[in-house]
Amino acid sequence: MAKPPRAWQRMLSGRRLDLLDPTPVDIEIEDIAHGLAFVARWNGQTFGDFAYSVAEHSLLVETLFTRLSSKASAAERLTALLHDAPEYVIGDMISPVKSAVGPGYGALDDRLSAAVHIRFGLPAVTPARLKKQIKKADRISAWMEATQIAGFTRAEADRFFGAPDLDLIADLQIVLRPPVEVRSEFTARHAKLLEQMS
Repeated sequence: MAKPPRAWQRMLSGRRLDLLDPTPVDIEIEDIAHGLAFVARWNGQTFGDFAYSVAEHSLLVETLFTRLSSKASAAERLTALLHDAPEYVIGDMISPVKSAVGPGYGALDDRLSAAVHIRFGLPAVTPARLKKQIKKADRISAWMEATQIAGFTRAEADRFFGAPDLDLIADLQIVLRPPVEVRSEFTARHAKLLEQMS
């Protein structure tokens, strides 16, 4: 009988995360921050000397979410920061690839998200209202990324992501940084939000 394929990944913390049955005890913020800081969005097709990482994107989404939802709790802001956390092990797939992979991708993402959320004291499943607000911030972030670093015209970005309120983002500029800087900021922001939750 054939040996089943390995479905776990060893993390730098020493944890062994089972992708088919992830448990909160095997999740560490340092692993998430490290992984996301080294995962490139846009399949790396961005201008600059450093890739635009999922960690950088997550920090921007949390900033935008907070601007859109000024009365959001620390837990809601943490949910926004961690909205792409599963990508620290499954990578950032562009939408066309997700469509090609099919529903299995969504199920894997949901399992990992639930484990991450439970680990940090959040509901396993993000409430629909909150998910919608975070998605709005995510789309604004995608528009900014598309126009500032991915070579899209404003018209193209408007068509794919929707035109944002330009006043909301007027003072925000994407600056590409070394992964270790982004990792550090992501970890610090996570710690600050956790502190505000307690």
